[in-house]
Amino acid sequence: MPKAKSHKGLLKRIRITKSGKVKFRPPRGRHLKSNKTGIQVQSYRNPGYASSGDMRKLSALLFRPLKSQEQSIAERKAREEAAMAEPAAN
Repeated sequence: MPKAKSHKGLLKRIRITKSGKVKFRPPRGRHLKSNKTGIQVQSYRNPGYASSGDMRKLSALLFRPLKSQEQSIAERKAREEAAMAEPAAN
């Protein structure tokens, strides 16, 4: 059986963080900025993170499990709550 190859065009446009989130640059922020407001231009500087609706397709293209930003936030909150409950139990 041939080796599963990840989608190279997608890999050029995204970065996968250590926690498995997909980070990308938002569209419409590279040129033609003169007709945009300052707030719009500022918002294009911030990285975008893929939502949970996109994760199934992205993980199929890359042949690896990925986490959405919502999943990462939920996991972080669960860890913080567990850490808060642990000292109280002692």
